[in-house]
Amino acid sequence: MEKRTATVERTTKETSIAAQLTIDGTGVFNIDTGIGFFNHMLSGFAKHGFFDLNLTANGDLDVDSHHTVEDVGIVLGTAIKEALGNKEGIARYGSFLLPMDEALVMCAIDLSGRPYFVYDVKTTVERLGEFDVEMAKEFFYAVSYSAGMNLHIRMISGENNHHIVEAMFKAFAKALDIATKIDERVDGVLSTKGTI
Repeated sequence: MEKRTATVERTTKETSIAAQLTIDGTGVFNIDTGIGFFNHMLSGFAKHGFFDLNLTANGDLDVDSHHTVEDVGIVLGTAIKEALGNKEGIARYGSFLLPMDEALVMCAIDLSGRPYFVYDVKTTVERLGEFDVEMAKEFFYAVSYSAGMNLHIRMISGENNHHIVEAMFKAFAKALDIATKIDERVDGVLSTKGTI
């Protein structure tokens, strides 16, 4: 099967982002967003989802991390959507319950073409390195709406904010890997409507 891949570029007055995503990868990544903790999270996403991801972002970090993180979410979501094309043969649904020490996070995905986002996570610090923790929610919202996916992220337990946020990114990676897998039993797309 031909590898499912997409290249997306987005330039605004606030950010300039370029990404190449391969769904059928091995977890190879090269990421530079200018935000160390965010690089770490995206690297974990690529590695644990077996996605190949090359991504560079230049944003107005002198303001704060908001525009960079949100726009990376838009670009990544768009790349997921474009790489999947008409979604023929995919499992469509994926979920994963990921433990990271005391933290336990659930992620569930439906690649339905209809964006919806539910986020139930409690954090207790404002920043992790140069990453504004509240931007985790904005990132996943942007991915969800740009990719046209129904995305639920729920924290079951957790105290350490680094563990909680990292568990979110890895759970998302694992759930997306499951949802994008080709299932030979699927004839066309997995929907009674004939389209997703």
